[in-house]
Amino acid sequence: MADTVQGAARASDRHRLPVRTLVSASIGNAVEWFDWTVYATFLVYFSTQFFPKGNEALALIGTTSAYALAFFFRPLGGWLLGRFADLRGRKAGMLLTIVLMAGGSLVIAVLPTYEQVGWLAPILLLLARIAQGMSLGGEVSSASSYLAEIAPPERRGRYSAFFYVSTGTALLAASLLGVLLTNVLDEGQLQSYGWRIAFALGGLLGIVGLWLRRSLTETEQFEENSAKARATKNPLWLTIRDHPRAVLQLCGITVLNTLSYYTFFSALTPFAINFRGADDNDVFIALSIGTALFVVLCYPFGALSDRFGRKPQMYVWAGGLAVLVVPLSFLVRDDLLSLIVVFCVGLGLYALLASIVPAVMSELFPTELRATGIGAWYNVTVAVFGGTAPLVITALSDAGHPLWFFWYVTGGAVIALIATSTLRETKGAELR
Repeated sequence: MADTVQGAARASDRHRLPVRTLVSASIGNAVEWFDWTVYATFLVYFSTQFFPKGNEALALIGTTSAYALAFFFRPLGGWLLGRFADLRGRKAGMLLTIVLMAGGSLVIAVLPTYEQVGWLAPILLLLARIAQGMSLGGEVSSASSYLAEIAPPERRGRYSAFFYVSTGTALLAASLLGVLLTNVLDEGQLQSYGWRIAFALGGLLGIVGLWLRRSLTETEQFEENSAKARATKNPLWLTIRDHPRAVLQLCGITVLNTLSYYTFFSALTPFAINFRGADDNDVFIALSIGTALFVVLCYPFGALSDRFGRKPQMYVWAGGLAVLVVPLSFLVRDDLLSLIVVFCVGLGLYALLASIVPAVMSELFPTELRATGIGAWYNVTVAVFGGTAPLVITALSDAGHPLWFFWYVTGGAVIALIATSTLRETKGAELR
């Protein structure tokens, strides 16, 4: 009897979540997406601060272009910072990415305006955004690898879930901050200094994240394979030559991963307001409820994958979106209940994949190539399909076919289903 009790106690100890470590590892992702969302939320207010005020259209195009351009520096950041994490360690990689993101946010918060320094202002804004884009590319690879490598094999899904719990929390916090500032400050105050408050808060959050990450210890997997990583030449080429199947699987899954994200967190809002006449406040309420549900579901779905496997969960995600995304688009209308159903179903399905995607990606590559492989190919796919998603839906909408975008997402779901069918089940398996 005593042996049984002691065995149960030991099992409990083995399965106790290192919450502080998981929060420290995930907080960088929260900072990344908080700052990313703040930029998109407030660019309408600060665009004329960095471009001539006499041409508001040019100012908006300029600041939007800086936002979009940062997407295309994600693959470069994923490759360079991923390789840095493979050579110097996951902890070093995560410290560098959070410094870049927080530094970029603080720089934007204090940038001089166009009236003060002329065209130097938009140049500095662009440089700050490039740093943040590269940082976001590197964060995914470093943090995903870290979470997967510190997790016991039988609990990797649970550990992985913290990555997108932080993302959803950050998105919700940034949206609520936007509501708060737009209700407390008038338009003149928002254009003058209100937007700077949001970026300063993002920078301060990054400093907190940097302090938390300093206490992290390096993963055993990296320590055991660091010499092999240093001896590896042309790692990006090796991911293609030695692991072409993994590269294609990663890209296939990421197509729908990124389209899921931008459909429900981004594209549906202007679609609902501009083409379906929905009340903007109702859309915000529905999106907030859907985001909160997404955050709540991530950890249970991570645990579910540890019990029943990654592939069944991914089949439900991709198959559900393939069948439902077009019908859901018809539910987008000027009705709060319908909007809540759309966002909750869509983000509920997305949580099935988001909860485990760091684990799934990490299980595709060996340790010495893990951060490089994820960083490069994940971010290339995100840039191609995620970075262009707003342009695709805008172009289709202008052509009079806004619903075609949702068929486009359905095509991405079919690709993800095919990619999922080629995966091996990795529930409980040791990392390579």
